[in-house]
Amino acid sequence: MDDPTQATRGSRTAPVIEPGYTFATITDKISSIVLTRPVSNGWLVGFGVGFLITMMLLYAMGYLFLRGVGIWGVNIPVGWGFAIVNFVWWIGIGHAGTLISAILLLLRQQWRNSINRFAEAMTLFAVACAGMFPVLHLGRPWLAYWLFPYPNSMNYWPQFRSPLVWDVFAVSTYFTISLVFWFIGLIPDLATLRDRAENKWAAIIYGILAMGWRGSARHWKRYETAYLLLAGLATPLVLSVHTVVSFDFAIAILPGWHTTIFPPYFVAGAIYSGFAMVLMLAIPIRKFYGLEDFITQRHLENSAKVMLATGLIVAYGYAMEAFMNWYGGNPYDNYLLWNRLHGPYAPIYCALLFCNIVFPQVLWFRKWR
Repeated sequence: MDDPTQATRGSRTAPVIEPGYTFATITDKISSIVLTRPVSNGWLVGFGVGFLITMMLLYAMGYLFLRGVGIWGVNIPVGWGFAIVNFVWWIGIGHAGTLISAILLLLRQQWRNSINRFAEAMTLFAVACAGMFPVLHLGRPWLAYWLFPYPNSMNYWPQFRSPLVWDVFAVSTYFTISLVFWFIGLIPDLATLRDRAENKWAAIIYGILAMGWRGSARHWKRYETAYLLLAGLATPLVLSVHTVVSFDFAIAILPGWHTTIFPPYFVAGAIYSGFAMVLMLAIPIRKFYGLEDFITQRHLENSAKVMLATGLIVAYGYAMEAFMNWYGGNPYDNYLLWNRLHGPYAPIYCALLFCNIVFPQVLWFRKWR
């Protein structure tokens, strides 16, 4: 059998992992980063910046609770305000982790193994951030539990025709499946850290999380079965969750939102932005932790190719949105299109088109990938 870590002889395909590594040396390298590498000043600076941004979030949430959701521009008929932009953005970048892990696992793509862990972690953090916005958007977040169907003495039930309820079910389902999928995938790695940890408390914590994993044939068989089943569940979620999010706009009566192109356009845009975030994480991680031999040029090229394909779908969505506004003859839609191109936000819209459509076309050239 050919070594999957090597490039095909005579081909220009970069290897998944640079030559010269065995399972033992790979395990030593990765485990040492977690168990023995000291905390660097750069990590502390990054943690401090993240802490300050989190404090800004808490301040903004407190200001929102005091002033109300009207500060987001929510009124009639604008049912979604400024916060919906952040919600869609967080959900979008949270899709790449599940896409890399689930779909590429089902397709037996070996290059996923070097980047799927931090991509899955990115998914969990992004979806957790996105899950805050349906609660904050209620105006009375202390009544958020009303969104869930459960027996109660007040005889009320969620309004299932409300997109807000759709978001709650979509995000909670996606987060649950992604969390279980991420944790099950980590079990063999946690067992490895348990066996190698020299600190007593670290060994206990990793041992609890490893759930008694011993690496026997029976364990591996059940692990692979459960992992594949969860991958099969997570794959349609990548498509369905952002489709549900797109319905927040598509069922509205506002000009520019009531269109049928949004479901595929949103899904492609989510994968597009998600892979962009994967690259933003992979490139500095491979540099700071010396993982250039594990996160190779092949991973970056494949991610760039996925971005190029989804970017073309996003460009098609922009074109069809403008065409249908013109072809439909609705004066309100036509004004919206004109305002985007010539109004006060025209420079921002043109910059958006350049960054999302024009500039990524350099990925057609191999040296730019």
